[in-house]
Amino acid sequence: MKIGFVVNDLQTEYAGYTSTLLAQAACRLGHEVWYMGVGDFSLRPDDHTFALARSLAPGEYQSGQALLDRLRDEQTPATRVCVDDLDFLLLRNDANADALGRPWARMAGINFGFLAQRHGVEVLNDPGTLAHSLTKLYLQYFPESIRPKTLITHDYDESLEFIASMDGYGVIKPLFGSGGRNVFLIRPSDRPNVHQMMDVIFREEGYMIVQEYLPKAVEGDTRLFMVDGELLEIDGKIAAIHRIPDTKIGDMRSNMTAGGTSHKAEITQQARRIAEVVGPKLKEDGIFIAGLDIVGDKVMEINILSPGGMLSAERLEGVSFSEKIIRLLEQKI
Repeated sequence: MKIGFVVNDLQTEYAGYTSTLLAQAACRLGHEVWYMGVGDFSLRPDDHTFALARSLAPGEYQSGQALLDRLRDEQTPATRVCVDDLDFLLLRNDANADALGRPWARMAGINFGFLAQRHGVEVLNDPGTLAHSLTKLYLQYFPESIRPKTLITHDYDESLEFIASMDGYGVIKPLFGSGGRNVFLIRPSDRPNVHQMMDVIFREEGYMIVQEYLPKAVEGDTRLFMVDGELLEIDGKIAAIHRIPDTKIGDMRSNMTAGGTSHKAEITQQARRIAEVVGPKLKEDGIFIAGLDIVGDKVMEINILSPGGMLSAERLEGVSFSEKIIRLLEQKI
């Protein structure tokens, strides 16, 4: 197979990224891998999509860093490749990471994904679903029973009324955004500073999510991986990690980018029920890889923009979940 990986920029990729892990597995299983950034595309007058990309030949790369070093080696020149000749185009860029610094790049992967799709390339995750799911609104399309109570607004008074109805507790965060940026826990004692916290989101981000605070969140959350609408599982071992916030600095965010740590996850019946509920819609929406962030019996977020953490899941469970994902792509072919 020929598999294209769309990333934000080759220079900002890390060895621990799930994309790097998937690329390693693809090469190990004998497939041809092409890396391209969201700024590397072009549509030619003949309506064919090209990208200035760097290739990886099939083979074994001992580490994610070794793979990235090969890609960045000056001896590995970029080549103008016809995207329409690929079997799969994996949209692995985090569009929200470009929202502030490179707004032009935010939709680039999705838009060129549409063009590749038109010529028969299997594009995953589906660009249509990604386009209308760039915000955290995607969660609101799932059953109310698995979601925390949520208000989405651009109004101070409405936000304060909702928090008051929750006994003075709540979580506020931007409608756009990722990695735990500008996420605040509101407690009754924080009332004098609430406007200042909201100002940060309203001024920098626009619309704000005000969410019910779940007390179990202090214990962290579970990132559960879904692939093609099913739990990603090998011989009874499930691709998941339990993310615990850095309590030493009083942070309630369990995101790895915000200082959270990963631990072996215990998959509860509640988590399994959530997976059963969301799986069919994920599959219907063309979401091949998703990360569910679960606290108790609620889903805090459904991450379909390059969900990360799979390397930790592999190390904790001792199996190659990434290899199984590539095998599933082989079956699609």
